[in-house]
Amino acid sequence: MNLPNDFTKRMKAMLGNEYDDFEKAFYNNPISTGLRVNFKKSYAVTQMKDILDKLSKVDWCKNGYYCDKTQFSGNHPYHIVGLCYFQEPSAMASVEALKINPDDYVLDLCAAPGGKATQAGAYIEKNGLLIANEIIPKRAAILAENIERMGLSNTIVTNESPEKLQDKFPCFFDKIIVDAPCSGEGMFKKEPQAITEWSINHTHACAVRQKHILDCAYKMLRPGGYIVYSTCTFAPCENEGIADYMLKTYSDISLEDTGLDCLDAGVGDWVDSDFDLSLCRRIFPHHQNGEGHFIALFKKGGTATQRNVTQDKTQKKENIGVKLFKEFEKNTLNTDICGNFAMFGDNLYLIPHGIDTDGIKLIRAGLHLGVCKKNRFEPSHALINALDINDFKKSISFKPDDILLSKYLRGETIPSDIKGYCCVAVETAPIGWAKGACGILKNHFPKQFRLH
Repeated sequence: MNLPNDFTKRMKAMLGNEYDDFEKAFYNNPISTGLRVNFKKSYAVTQMKDILDKLSKVDWCKNGYYCDKTQFSGNHPYHIVGLCYFQEPSAMASVEALKINPDDYVLDLCAAPGGKATQAGAYIEKNGLLIANEIIPKRAAILAENIERMGLSNTIVTNESPEKLQDKFPCFFDKIIVDAPCSGEGMFKKEPQAITEWSINHTHACAVRQKHILDCAYKMLRPGGYIVYSTCTFAPCENEGIADYMLKTYSDISLEDTGLDCLDAGVGDWVDSDFDLSLCRRIFPHHQNGEGHFIALFKKGGTATQRNVTQDKTQKKENIGVKLFKEFEKNTLNTDICGNFAMFGDNLYLIPHGIDTDGIKLIRAGLHLGVCKKNRFEPSHALINALDINDFKKSISFKPDDILLSKYLRGETIPSDIKGYCCVAVETAPIGWAKGACGILKNHFPKQFRLH
């Protein structure tokens, strides 16, 4: 795996006598891998304690750990149930810089596969909102699966262009994440194909695209709001060059402290900027235990005005769906789920208040509660992921290594005297539905997630 000549020439000019250390780190250091514990599930740290005690922490993410799949597998029940998310350690930094509040309205503009979106969503409570957007449909579907696995409820997944969202949501969001499509130089080790696709011209083309995406983000940001911009590349034209562009283009934009003092500072001289770009942050593999990354935090000046929210809408079929769900809730749950219900076909959703999504392509309109079929309600997998074990009237719990749990995850029935719907859990973490009758629990774990 040889680095492109133009790339090495540019990196030598940037790093000077540090270049040899950079190249050694590239060729000799193992690929950085990690997992992030899901704070949305309050019991995650306690339940994973024995695993986490054997791992080392990521300096720039309070719930991030270095871990590879020889230490902890994606087929482990803790991962399946959404207690954690595999994520490259460097990619954990940018959301930490954003400092999300529980009632913030947050947009992740380029969100697939969901690492930063699920990290942001863990901070958001019932009065906040996350819109996770992905323009490529197949990637948007993967994004929605990860949103559901991590138990995020006040979240909408959209499949739109930045331009369409910009027109729909002017001055709407408190915080925006722009993990911009880039030339991927930081991923050369992990994705060697990126080397074959790389060129200097490609980095400049990426920079043009990033400027356009950030222009759209700026128009959706409320006064006083923040944009975190990140890439997984070393190219200055995509990094410091973009920070320089934002400061030149928008007089009310300022570069803010990320709080990530453990990382390297940005260098304005690399793009002949007239601005001090040292508040930007970089991750170099010869300085930190992570792949290449860049982070800049921008603030929009002014004071936030009243957000333009819409009245919640009702639908004609809604009463039927809600009635069936409330009957199910009375028989099955210990909690009263309230909010703005909406039917999409036969599917019942709990949708966030005060947001108009008419004309927007939705992958996930909020929390999918289930499907109404022939006068009965069938609960969704998303619903069980969003609840705690105490929310269920009936549950059955297994240790992670229990053979019966393995059978359940393979789609098999398990013996039990429980009747009706119940929660199957790994210790205290709900993992899926089952329905008891005649001494067995019929399996309702989704077929696409079953182990083989």
